[in-house]
Formats: sequence, structure tokens, C-alpha cells
Amino acid sequence: MEFTLLWGALAGVGGLYLALRWMARKDTTLCVGDLWDIALGAGIAGLAVGRLAAMIRQGVNPLAHAGDVILIRAGVDTVAASAAALGTAAWLGRRNLREQLDGMAPAVLVGLAGWHLGCLLRESCLGTASSLPWAWAQSGSEITRHPVELYTAAILLIGGHFLFRLRLRYPAPGTIAGAGLAVAGLSRLATEPMRVSLFGGPVGWYLVALIGGATAAIWAATRPRPEPAEDG
Repeated sequence: MEFTLLWGALAGVGGLYLALRWMARKDTTLCVGDLWDIALGAGIAGLAVGRLAAMIRQGVNPLAHAGDVILIRAGVDTVAASAAALGTAAWLGRRNLREQLDGMAPAVLVGLAGWHLGCLLRESCLGTASSLPWAWAQSGSEITRHPVELYTAAILLIGGHFLFRLRLRYPAPGTIAGAGLAVAGLSRLATEPMRVSLFGGPVGWYLVALIGGATAAIWAATRPRPEPAEDG
């Protein structure tokens, strides 16, 4: 049985929770319980839908091979997982959507960084060949390679920290959520050339996330704020 992907998922969940707890110490307006419920629900929905989509694309019947859904042996369809997670988060946080997503976005980036750092548990950090000083070789090989998953994790961690610091200045609602989506897209788009793949990743979707998220952040930040109501 292959459980290393599950350990990677747990690393992501742990990173998300620790980030929420740390953020709440710095910003008392955050409700960790509400954000945790939304993030966890969205993550579970994303993993489930992404795993089912991956099985169907590979010609595996989920009803006939239900055990494979739990073991997530062959990975997750990232596009389906992301769409399901975003949709679930929007539904669960619909009563105060922009504020909830703003509060959650930095922690989500840290959680995604935890998922990528989980490559250390499953020995899948490396990408294309490289002679850089920090490149290393897989066990049994002499070819040194880019630790591309660690690059991605670094972009996500730096982005999450920066967005949380930015949020403390109380930007317009929706700014941090849009910027978070842009950082997530950038982390994969920037590292895609260093990944080993037969067919290439969904670069178009990464580009959509980057441009769409940046556009949403800029629109939210520059949108005129309503004038405060006068007393009397």
C-alpha cells in the first residue's frame, strides 16, 4: 500500500492549521474556527473530486475500485481539485465571502507549501538536471537535479508571509484573496520548466490563475470605497 501522498496531504493540513493559529495571534479579528472549517471542507472536497477525476481520466471505475480513492495511489487531478476547493470555499464562506477568503488566503498558501515540502517524505522533490550547488541526485543516480518542489514551497511561503503582512494594513476586501490566487498560479508557472513531465502540466490554468488573481486583487484594491454614513 502507498501512503506517502497521504503523508504529504497531512503536511499540508498541518501547515495550514499552524499558519491560522500564528495569524490569529497577530490579528485578533480572525476567527480560527470558522476559517479552519472552511479551509478543511474545501480541502477535503478538492482532494475527493481531484482524485475521482484522476481515476476517471485513467479509465479506472471509482465504483469498482473504491479502495483506490482512499489510497490516492496515482495522484490527483489538480485542475478539478482546485476548482472544487475554490467552489466549496466560496459556498461555505458565502455570508462574508471576501473577508473570509482574505483571512484564509495566506494560510492556504502555507498549507500548499506544506504539501510541496511533503516531497521529502515521498522522495519526489527533484526535477530536471542541474549543476547548481544546491542540486542533488536521487538515490541510485549520479545526475543532480533541481529540487523543484522546494522552489515551489519557497515561493508559497514567501507569498503567504507577504500577504499576511499586507492584510494587517486592512486593504480593500478581496485584495488578499485575489493576490493569493495569483501567487499560487505563479508558484507553479515559474517552476513548470524545471519539472519532469511527459506531456507538460496545465500551464494554461496556471496562467489563468496568475492573471485572474492579479486582476481581481488590483480591481479590489482600486475600487472606490463607500462613504461612511453621516450621523443624524
